[in-house]
Amino acid sequence: MASASSLFLASPISTAPRTGIRIRTRPTPSSACPARPSQRLRQPSLAVAAALQAEHQPAVAAAPKPPALPFRVGHGFDLHRLEPGLPLIIGGISIPHDRGCDAHSDGDVLLHCVVDAILGALGLPDIGQIFPDTDPRWKGAESCVFMREAVKLMHQAGYELGNLDATLILQKPKISPFKETIRSNLCELLGADPSVVNLKAKTHEKVDSLGENRSIAAHTVVLLMRK
Repeated sequence: MASASSLFLASPISTAPRTGIRIRTRPTPSSACPARPSQRLRQPSLAVAAALQAEHQPAVAAAPKPPALPFRVGHGFDLHRLEPGLPLIIGGISIPHDRGCDAHSDGDVLLHCVVDAILGALGLPDIGQIFPDTDPRWKGAESCVFMREAVKLMHQAGYELGNLDATLILQKPKISPFKETIRSNLCELLGADPSVVNLKAKTHEKVDSLGENRSIAAHTVVLLMRK
C-alpha cells in the first residue's frame, strides 16, 4: 500500500488530452436555473487537475501513514447556506430552484461530504485543508474535481469502495424526480456499481435553517475495502 507521503508522487495525474473538459466559473444569477430539469455538469480541466499535485501535496504528505487494515470507515458532513439567485448543484447535477448554495466552489453539498468521508476513511486531511476556500483557483470550481482526486487517493492507498450511504437534508425542492440521475452521476464519479451506492433525501420538518429552506446539508458514510 502506498504511504500517505507518496500518494501524489507515486502516480502523477495524467496529462493525456480529454475531450470537452473544462472548469466554468459560477453562472450569474440570470443563468442559475438551467432550461432542462437536470443537467450533468462538465468534468474538470487538465490545468486544474494538474495543479492538485503541486499545490496540495504537502497537506497529504504530512498525514500519518494509515495502517494496512482490511477495511476502513469514513463519515462526511457538509452544510451550505441557500441564497436566492444562485445555482443549486447536487451530486454534479443542476437542480431547478430559486435558491442555491453560497460557497467558494460550486457548493455541491453531496459531493463535498462524500469527499470528506473518503478522506476521513484514509486518515487524510479534510476537504477544507486540501482545497482551501482561500485559494482563488477553486473559486466556482466544479466539485467533481475534488471527487476525482479523492477516488485517486483511495485507489493509490490500496482500497476500493465497499459501499456508500448518503443522506441529503433539505426542505425544498423535492429530490425524488432527480434522485436516480444524481445517484447515477455519483456512481460514475466513484467508478462504482449502483448496488453499492445508496442515496436518501429527508426534509427537516420545517425546523431551523434546514426546515426553513435557508440551508442544505448532507451526511455520508463510506466503507473502503482493501484490494
